[in-house]
Amino acid sequence: MRMHNPAHPGTILREYMAELSVTALASHLDTTRVNLSRILHGRAGISAEMALRLSEAFGTSPEFWLNMQTNFDLWQASQIRRKKIVLLNARKEQKRSAA
Repeated sequence: MRMHNPAHPGTILREYMAELSVTALASHLDTTRVNLSRILHGRAGISAEMALRLSEAFGTSPEFWLNMQTNFDLWQASQIRRKKIVLLNARKEQKRSAA
């Protein structure tokens, strides 16, 4: 079951940072301060590479970070109105019954 409006991983990352500055963590992760700031403010997602870096820095798994990102992305996408996609098998059955 999909979580209701999950937090962006950047929000959780801020909790992990505690008193650590953005500059200090960016340096530790070998990334730019701008890139880390974009993640922390929800303007950028967690890449596989960043998930590996965060897992090593905080003793978590890369999947922890990637799953949070996936849950967030799925929730955001599910909130956008879009055309309903017909199940492929159902469409084949409709063609058979029409013929």
